[in-house]
Amino acid sequence: QVQLAESGGGLVQAGGSLRLSCSASGSNIRIRAMGWYRQAPGKQRELVAQINSGDSTYYSASVKGRFTISRDNAKNTVHLQMNSLKPEDTGVYYCRVLTITPPDEFWGQGTQVTVSS
Repeated sequence: QVQLAESGGGLVQAGGSLRLSCSASGSNIRIRAMGWYRQAPGKQRELVAQINSGDSTYYSASVKGRFTISRDNAKNTVHLQMNSLKPEDTGVYYCRVLTITPPDEFWGQGTQVTVSS
């Protein structure tokens, strides 16, 4: 079993920055990918960014160039640096971890990000 601990959400003005972190803990963790999803009020949860075991990354078009995802393999931690934030970035951000053995996925509890105009 994998436990995820998220941190870093909050309230920020448009144009500001926030940094989200998610740490995975558990026995004999082998992680394939770590990523961040967000869910805005009344909308479906969407993938924002993901980083894979080979450090390849994916960004949604709406955040590319503004957000940066990084990973500390030694600490099983993923960070999401969010710059030039916009009101439409508002939502609950969830960390998701994909493990290799057994092949499974785990979700964090979510952290609120609110960007005021």
